[in-house]
Amino acid sequence: MIRHIVFFTVPDRANLEAVRSGLSILTAIPHARLLEIGTNVKTDQLGTDVDLVVYGEFDDEAALAAYKAHPNYQLSIERVRPLREMRIAADYESTTAVRKPI
Repeated sequence: MIRHIVFFTVPDRANLEAVRSGLSILTAIPHARLLEIGTNVKTDQLGTDVDLVVYGEFDDEAALAAYKAHPNYQLSIERVRPLREMRIAADYESTTAVRKPI
């Protein structure tokens, strides 16, 4: 399974809900096992820069590619990109993730 995590910052707090709404379009794309849009509660003492998080789980790389090829993905980009600042994305294979001390 591929885990897809994307972090966003929104410099103008007045646009936070518009970015959240634009990201919510992604939840209508059928290729994910799970897709969530979360608002950072900012409780970490070392870093509270991130405002919103997209978290998705996909069966494989083909499912993630289909998700990114869906028209709603481009629609979300068009709405969110002008309002956000930072975007950092990471994808990893959960079966090879470290789950205990090595």
